[in-house]
Amino acid sequence: MNRRQFLKTVSAGMFVPALISRLADAEGASNKPNILVIMADDMGYSDIGCYGGEISTPNLDSLAAGGMRFTQFYNCAKCSPTRASLLTGQYDQAVGVKNMEHGSTFAEVLRAAGYRTIASGKWHQDPLPTTRGFDRYFGLADGCCNYWNPGTRARPGEGKPGRKRPTPRRWAIEDKAIMGYVPEDKNFYTTDAFTDYAVDRLDEYKGEDRPLLLYLPYTAPHYPLHAWPEDIAKYRNKYRIGWDKIRQRRYKRQIEMGIIDAKFALSQRDERVKKWDLLTESEKDAEDLKMAVYAAMIECMDRGIGRVIAKLKEIGRWRNTLVLFLSDNGGCAETPDRTPDIPPGPLEGYRALGPAWANASNTPYRKYKSTDYEGGNCTPFIASWPRVIKPGQITEQVGHIIDVLPTFMEVAGAGYPDRIDGRKLKRPSGKSLLPIFKGRKRKGHDVLYWQFGNAKAVRKGDWKLVKYGRSDWELYDLARDRTELNDLAGRYPDKVEEMTGMWEKWWTSVGGKK
Repeated sequence: MNRRQFLKTVSAGMFVPALISRLADAEGASNKPNILVIMADDMGYSDIGCYGGEISTPNLDSLAAGGMRFTQFYNCAKCSPTRASLLTGQYDQAVGVKNMEHGSTFAEVLRAAGYRTIASGKWHQDPLPTTRGFDRYFGLADGCCNYWNPGTRARPGEGKPGRKRPTPRRWAIEDKAIMGYVPEDKNFYTTDAFTDYAVDRLDEYKGEDRPLLLYLPYTAPHYPLHAWPEDIAKYRNKYRIGWDKIRQRRYKRQIEMGIIDAKFALSQRDERVKKWDLLTESEKDAEDLKMAVYAAMIECMDRGIGRVIAKLKEIGRWRNTLVLFLSDNGGCAETPDRTPDIPPGPLEGYRALGPAWANASNTPYRKYKSTDYEGGNCTPFIASWPRVIKPGQITEQVGHIIDVLPTFMEVAGAGYPDRIDGRKLKRPSGKSLLPIFKGRKRKGHDVLYWQFGNAKAVRKGDWKLVKYGRSDWELYDLARDRTELNDLAGRYPDKVEEMTGMWEKWWTSVGGKK
């Protein structure tokens, strides 16, 4: 019996005590919670409403109001490494960044503990999800694709889909990989398709007496900039005020919300970005359209999240569902504009947001995806669990995505395997977040480490050491300088030497090459 039927029967005055008891049993059929993990792709720290943004995200805002927001939660600053760490509870360098061969995924751990395991969305690992613990899967097994038509060929009556490169992207339906997936439905849009599959599977398994794991990693708002015209129209001309004012407004809201302390100054506009007032009117209009499409992509994702939550409530699973929402890295400054003569939005185009708006997305922080400054590796992180987490909390306790799998192990009472398919596994490096969810202070990580390409960082307590490319190591005191504006490396050379040595030792321990 769903809630609508329940309320209808109650209004008729029939069997109220028995029905209340049955509904309570449905909500609490198992002490093991259902688990929903939602991840955005290339979304900045301040884009959603509950982290200071002006984009309409009522469903995420509701999750935050009913749960907990973290202000210091970290990812790996890049798509595939983040996914490897999130899934395995290990640093991606140690586990195997594209194959996770040295670790168990949270799906493998939870399936062994009795969970039904479902994934819908972006995977970005070599082995398919159905070989790594997921019962069901639909989505992009690759990195990015055309939202309207992920394939390489045009459908009858349509133009050629805009693409980053001519080689086909890998899609998968259940255990079948498809190179160059061309959906028959001309109304196909990846964000909606991922939501549809997730909702359908929740409905399919609603009668099972098993807890559910749903992993829902959207591709939105990763380029290319594609969105429904009616969604774009809602935001058209709202960004004509420019990125400078957007950053200032978001920063002001973040202070009012308690997301950032007023003692931390807003970072300066990135050196790569022009002052908005120096743009021509036509340039302003083109930039306004870019950001309108980007905002529309996020709103569509939020709408899909609302549908998934509504389905969990309909099937009586909501109160005992742990929901986590995060982004895989900060806003993206990349500019793979393959179709400069086609505006953002339609199937034929392939456009990106670029550094100016990405700088605004990451308010109040500096830099972008692929760097280990806060703008690259600090993510919005929302945790909701009606049975456990008290509503409306904001925590400054530090967390990292390697903490997610250990959290699932604790809440589900699940063990960790020593071997899978003959592979000897490394133990997770993360620590459970459950104490924080319960409103307690946990003993966090003594040290956290990062590396991707030419980017590297180490955080010990409030000290953070950062390096990008050929630049020198930079040292920041995050207790006084969350926005990383005052490099203290020259003042504390001994601290730089100490933390550099720690990073080098860690890098060697995970098999890094000099």
